[in-house]
Amino acid sequence: MANGGFAMPSGRIRLSDSSVADIRLIARLDIKGPNLIKGIHLEGLRVIGDPHLFARDYYDQGVDELLYMDIVASLYGRNSLSEIVRKAARDVFVPMTVGGGIRSVEDAKELLRAGADKVAINTAAVKRPELIRDLARHFGSQCVVLSVEAKQLAPGRWEAYTDNGRERTGLDVVSWATRATELGAGEILVTSVDREGTRKGFDVALMRAISEAVPLPVIASGGMGAVEHMRDVINVAHVDAIAVADMFHYRRVRVGELKDALMSAGIHPARH
Repeated sequence: MANGGFAMPSGRIRLSDSSVADIRLIARLDIKGPNLIKGIHLEGLRVIGDPHLFARDYYDQGVDELLYMDIVASLYGRNSLSEIVRKAARDVFVPMTVGGGIRSVEDAKELLRAGADKVAINTAAVKRPELIRDLARHFGSQCVVLSVEAKQLAPGRWEAYTDNGRERTGLDVVSWATRATELGAGEILVTSVDREGTRKGFDVALMRAISEAVPLPVIASGGMGAVEHMRDVINVAHVDAIAVADMFHYRRVRVGELKDALMSAGIHPARH
């Protein structure tokens, strides 16, 4: 890596003093109705196009995973991504995580049957944390992703939000991530609402606080606007995956270019 020689948090794999194993690049697709959309701070949503066409393109480019988030599902009390996921599963052969409006084991089962590999939960988990344990027992921890939407309160302090960054929970994000880990979550998706869509870079301090608090893989989401932002959050925060939306959707970078940049920085991209 450019900074080389950093100490990895306990429980993480280090290939050498200057390289990290298997950093995943994930294409994030926020969905409203039938459309792929994009906003800033999870607001001001703009229709981008057909999510299936974008998903196939990202798969052809070599993306490691897809992340589908139904951004109005919790508002309407349902997830409507089953058909989108089912269609993607016929053409796309990388792991798919699906979130939004999942409130029960049955909701998760429907999406997994449609072709999802993992489910991401936020609002329902905040309301009933035992849902994390229920899902882990039925499907295994590797299938359960806690989605955390974070807004900064003060230096070193962030609050978890729900409903696409609209509703406060009063929960400290690091404490919430730690509790979810104890309940059986297998991965943490961290979205900085403050940075999302701004192209100003990840909230590295937020990502580091969570990655150092839990032994689980951490996905950084929100704010990537340049290749340097990706390197910074890996070097300093030790995240395991990067979720990219804006840069991919607006064709400002291709998957292969990001993987080349990782390799140039001594960081090993995932292989599948």
